Amino acid sequence: MTTQPDNRADIRDFLSSRRAKLRPEQVGLPAGSRRRVPGLRREEVAILAGVSPEWYTRLEKGNIRGVSEDVLKAVAEALQLNEEEHTYLFELARAAQPLRRTTSRRKEAALAAPVRWLIESMSMSAAFVRNGRLDVIASNQLARSLHAPMFASDTTTAHGHANFARFHFLEPASREFFVDWEAGAAATAALLRAEAGRNPNDPPLRALIGELSTLSPEFRTLWASHDIRFRHEGIKRLRHPVVGDVELAYQSLALQTLPRPVHELSVYTAEPGTTHEERIKLLNSWTATALTEATGSAT
Repeated sequence: MTTQPDNRADIRDFLSSRRAKLRPEQVGLPAGSRRRVPGLRREEVAILAGVSPEWYTRLEKGNIRGVSEDVLKAVAEALQLNEEEHTYLFELARAAQPLRRTTSRRKEAALAAPVRWLIESMSMSAAFVRNGRLDVIASNQLARSLHAPMFASDTTTAHGHANFARFHFLEPASREFFVDWEAGAAATAALLRAEAGRNPNDPPLRALIGELSTLSPEFRTLWASHDIRFRHEGIKRLRHPVVGDVELAYQSLALQTLPRPVHELSVYTAEPGTTHEERIKLLNSWTATALTEATGSAT
């Protein structure tokens, strides 16, 4: 037997939010003066996509099951979706397909030992492995020192592991730690939104989203915007309690597992020859001294 996943609300909110962001003049239509709400009308999107208004209305209500790739591409073009939004629409369609009732809950894939050896071998780069829920699965010593406020936070100790989203939205100290807190908050919510599209029936993910929505007004607002993000890269500026302001470039790489990647490796690196590199060296030295002193006091 099969069961139908119910992600209709996600589909509805995504399509309607993208439609609301498009101005008529962007698609060659007259703006007019009798529009009650911003953005395009459903029938205008239908015309642009080459489908009937009734069909598009049905799609925007979340009935995406069985829709062909060609039609989804036409809708994506009509809504002028970017590459990530286009991918997200197809992820929503995939997630809406019937599941075997006997399908077991997705298990967290074990992290291969060579990956742990790899991240621990990095001395001048902070390295994390995280899952789609933004739980930290593994980290090297520099990563733990660099993000010491997160690892020491109640949001970490209460759950037994660090989670970037919990720390960002539920820990007041994060506003001091992240120099660009607002931009980071938007990126964090968008990453979770993309993961929810891929895995709408993941209970821990839904519980995390519910927790953040209940406790954080900022998260609720960002979640309602339905912005999504798959790529996790850019510049991170941190205000570290020991070495001061640090600016780092970060990149994320998917760790290939079957049937699909469930972990990402994120690496934070300072530009060579800058004061930020010097501060990373200082943090490494400070961490080594602190570990030596802790080991000595324990013996």
